[in-house]
Amino acid sequence: MRLTEITYGAALAIEGYGPGFFRVGTHILRGPSLITPWDAGAWGGIADTAAPLSLAGKIDVLLLGLGADIAVVPRAFREALEAQGIGVEPMNTPAACRTYNVLLGEGRRIAAAVLPV
Repeated sequence: MRLTEITYGAALAIEGYGPGFFRVGTHILRGPSLITPWDAGAWGGIADTAAPLSLAGKIDVLLLGLGADIAVVPRAFREALEAQGIGVEPMNTPAACRTYNVLLGEGRRIAAAVLPV
């Protein structure tokens, strides 16, 4: 098997996560977080559509990490983002972190809104 190291250039990858935190670059984020290739910070959780909506035109897909288990995305949240051309992909948070890094390595226009595990 051949392993290839992935490089992200200046883009911010999710380097780790654990109970209540995410490690992005040299930063530790506590609680729900919104992570893009160019910035990472606190997010207000599912009730906060304003932060992800501010990414309209900059991303194509929002990976939505819903904690340890997958859950139903509130209809209003999904519809608000889709109306701005942002696809929403719900999954558990570990899968969202892994998928974000893979798509980031491919140069995709993505962001991750993740709830801690």
